Amino acid sequence: MCRTNLICLTAFLFLFIISSLTAQNNFNGLNSDMGNLYKLSNAKTRSISPENFSGEKGKGGMATLEEGTASNAARDLGKGWKVNPYIIIKPGTTFTLGEIEGPGAIQQIWMTPTGHWRYSIIRIYWDDEKEPSVEVPAGDFFAMGWQEYHQISSLAVCVNPGSAFNCYWTMPFRKKCKITMTNIDEQEMRLYYQINYTLTDIPEDAAYFHARFRRTNPLPYKQDYTIVDGIKGKGQYVGTYIAWGSNNKGWWGEGEIKFFMDGDKKFPTICGTGTEDYFCGSYCFIVKDENGEDVYRDFTTPYSGFYAIEPFENSVWNSQTRFGLYRWHITDPVRFEKDLKVTIQALGWRSGGRYLPLQDDIASVAYWYQTEPHNPFPTLPDKDYLEVQ
Repeated sequence: MCRTNLICLTAFLFLFIISSLTAQNNFNGLNSDMGNLYKLSNAKTRSISPENFSGEKGKGGMATLEEGTASNAARDLGKGWKVNPYIIIKPGTTFTLGEIEGPGAIQQIWMTPTGHWRYSIIRIYWDDEKEPSVEVPAGDFFAMGWQEYHQISSLAVCVNPGSAFNCYWTMPFRKKCKITMTNIDEQEMRLYYQINYTLTDIPEDAAYFHARFRRTNPLPYKQDYTIVDGIKGKGQYVGTYIAWGSNNKGWWGEGEIKFFMDGDKKFPTICGTGTEDYFCGSYCFIVKDENGEDVYRDFTTPYSGFYAIEPFENSVWNSQTRFGLYRWHITDPVRFEKDLKVTIQALGWRSGGRYLPLQDDIASVAYWYQTEPHNPFPTLPDKDYLEVQ
């Protein structure tokens, strides 16, 4: 009996060691961080930009003076000297920023678009789908919905001087990835961009990245604002960005966020306690300045942030003040099995200490991962409805 147990234990330990070594050798290069940067993998790093539209190995910086957008600046130096660093997208046209054959994953996107950021629409298609899984105006996708630069230093999105948009969402795909930009403006736009990705094995449990835009201006009286609905499938909700325009004097963020999941009807499974609470702040995002006056305090952190665009400097309670807020569910994704809907209330205060349902200008982006296929998105609003003045 002892001999049999010893043989079984030895066999188990042998299989465990082999399994551990195999797991170590099968690292696919995804989810790199300071804890595993030393680990080797068979993943291949590639990058798409106007200097290498295909991302092919050894094909960067090959534009000629005859075809380059910056050929005049490079005319004395020639091929290989920053001949084609940007693209021009004409009004009403769509440019394919990149098409990638998988399996692989997008690991970082950088861009700086000119013109009106709401008029540049990013779309991303996974595998061979006809409907995009990402469809968002460029500014809002990078948490800049108000056509005004603000510093953002988070894990998922960084916005750096002067209009450098960066995202670090990991976006795996199995067969193919296609990324496009549509210019709905009446003016041509100039776009500098770079898409950094890896070609590697993708695990079976990897879901697909999605992002969807919505705007309601003004929000109907006593109606909740819907951040996203119609999500069907299994996945996890990972982030919210809101561009909030206040149409009343006074505090605007008393409303609760609600997550209706897996068959919830009238009442949600998750119900927050207030808008600033959900975005990881408190007491109206307000502090006292050196004169003892109330002022909004912008902040940007790895998981949440807030900034204010104030029309006047004499009061935080002015009408027409605009705000940007982001909340990334990186350590606390909201998991759902079948379906998901997310809403938020717009509430202020009225006489008698009563809540005031607000009729504000609210635009949002919902970010989530899910299995495919996904429900097709509703048609984006037209150019006039998207416009920010």
